[in-house]
Amino acid sequence: MPPESYPVRWDSVDTSTGPVSFATDGRHVRLVLLGRERRDDTRPTPLDREARRQLAAYLAGRLREFDLPVAPDLPRFTGAVLEAVARIPYGETRSYGEIARAVGSPKAARAVGQAVGSNPLPLLIPCHRVLAAGGRIGGFGGGLPWKRFLLGLEGISAP
Repeated sequence: MPPESYPVRWDSVDTSTGPVSFATDGRHVRLVLLGRERRDDTRPTPLDREARRQLAAYLAGRLREFDLPVAPDLPRFTGAVLEAVARIPYGETRSYGEIARAVGSPKAARAVGQAVGSNPLPLLIPCHRVLAAGGRIGGFGGGLPWKRFLLGLEGISAP
């Protein structure tokens, strides 16, 4: 479901790498956007305040695991891929091929790349931890400077 089709409230966190905006529907975090600022003028909800706190703490290196309710509306394959990505521990990486094997589609590394690229919740679902074959950095929806920053934040060196 596109983000415009359900009522959401937007808020942002400012970081040294740029703004991180997120949308909540009062019960779940629905969308995270890297490098774009978007805010509502309404008062924040408890979920908005907690999401802002956790995102700021993660981006400052003080949080390793998020505890926020999320509800992405995803096709089955994309959902399976992002569930596998969500299980990658802080400070570790996996390749697109490893994720493909984990979801039972060993020849679908490119499809995994497309699914990872459509992640509506970067950071919360840590798609920056997925690398191309041979440990190459590959692509990232938020841009390669963000991916390098996030990998570095977690102590991961990538070419």
